[in-house]
Amino acid sequence: MNEILKLFPSEIKQALQVKIADRWNLLQEIRFRLHHPIELIFDTKTEWVSSTKPNKDDSIFIVNQLSEFSLYRMEDELREGYITIEGGHRVGLAGKVNTVSGSVKAIQNITFLNIRIAKEKIGAASSIIPYMYHKNYLNTLIVGPPQTGKTTLIRDATRLISTGWRNVDAQKVGVIDERSEIGACIKGVPQHDLGLRTDVMDACPKAEGMMMMIRSMSPDVLVVDEIGNTKDVEALMEAINAGVNVICTIHGETLEDLKKRPSLYPLFQQNVFKRTILLEKQNHPGHIQRIYNQNEENILKKTGCLPDEVDWSTSFHRHNNLDRV
Repeated sequence: MNEILKLFPSEIKQALQVKIADRWNLLQEIRFRLHHPIELIFDTKTEWVSSTKPNKDDSIFIVNQLSEFSLYRMEDELREGYITIEGGHRVGLAGKVNTVSGSVKAIQNITFLNIRIAKEKIGAASSIIPYMYHKNYLNTLIVGPPQTGKTTLIRDATRLISTGWRNVDAQKVGVIDERSEIGACIKGVPQHDLGLRTDVMDACPKAEGMMMMIRSMSPDVLVVDEIGNTKDVEALMEAINAGVNVICTIHGETLEDLKKRPSLYPLFQQNVFKRTILLEKQNHPGHIQRIYNQNEENILKKTGCLPDEVDWSTSFHRHNNLDRV
């Protein structure tokens, strides 16, 4: 986790190393607020680093580390409110917002930061990949609130599709990674395992990237994280009409909520998604609540597993773990 620790001044870095120790795999977020203790959000609890309270100089140090001492480099990110760093970790930014004609120009006086820890979990999609395949890969939508494991799941699904599993041959996968979270690319090279036949369009707006990928790399399956606006939906429809299967994620809690969004109306009107995987956050991220088919019937099979049973292996034997990723 050196890519995260190097963001902090030495006193805070040492305090984090002591507090987190060997629990990095359980850590979800580090929340920095000026003049307040640092908040650590783990999978099952929240803790505080009370030995130090960040001051203005600490905030300036972190922003300089993020921007490599050039706020101009972060101009686009400051408008979006986040920056993705090495390893695929995303740093959310908040503070004083400057607007021009009602639109956000930049965030100044950054005094709140949220470092979301990216986790690669090989085998996370093993139990659900059979649901996404019937003679070919089915258009699939993965739905869940923040921190429910959507990106982790779609990343491992990409790896399986592009490498092959059971007797299913590997297929060409095109990943549109607008926030650099799926592949965590550095200079265009993915740092996470995305499989053997995956091509990545990194840091590219989703709508434009989908069309570019189809024209240039002829993928069999297109993978996109966090769709939502009208342009994204129009590009998805174009991809599907071009014969490409799509797998994507979206923020949401229920199908009913999604159907109320005007931008998503064409997707539901035309019954685009043959599988919808609904995630929920319980005591851990990645809990699969339901898997719907095109008729909105729940097809998730549960066989009475014990509450704490998890199988993280990449085998495809049907254990009692089909609701965990």
